Amino acid sequence: MNITVYLGANEGNDNRLREAVQALGHWVGESGNALVYGGSKTGLMGELAKAVLEAGGKVTGVEPQFFMDAGFQYNGLTELIVTKDMSERKAKMIALGDAFIAFPGGTGTLEEISEIISKVALNQLNAPCILYNLNGYYDDLKHLLSLMIEKGLSSAERQKGIFFAETLEEIKDILGK
Repeated sequence: MNITVYLGANEGNDNRLREAVQALGHWVGESGNALVYGGSKTGLMGELAKAVLEAGGKVTGVEPQFFMDAGFQYNGLTELIVTKDMSERKAKMIALGDAFIAFPGGTGTLEEISEIISKVALNQLNAPCILYNLNGYYDDLKHLLSLMIEKGLSSAERQKGIFFAETLEEIKDILGK
């Protein structure tokens, strides 16, 4: 399957993020699945692509032209798709994905996975949406989604395809179902 992963182009200040993203990448590469991601060579994005490639996996990067112009693209990917802007990039990454994972990231990651959450809730996307809740990173979002149900603004039925995984093993279990 094509696993679309959203994550930051920064490394962050927690070394556990780097270790976890490398483990995720090695698993994707070794499992016979393929990675779809934002195409950058920097930060956690670059570490993920490198790990998948090192493990013999296929990586498709989807990079908007303005990032290409700035030289952010990861050279040596299996495939690099260049889009005109971020909206086209998001649409392409969704179209290519069979499953979606949000690794800890910044505002771009949040914006991208929010669209997946919405599409899953509206039955416009039949694919698992996994928030990698490494070290409790997405606890507040998990609480917010629960609050939406509590206040009658969403339902458990609408959120049934949205998962929070604390570990890589949990991600494997969700994707194995």
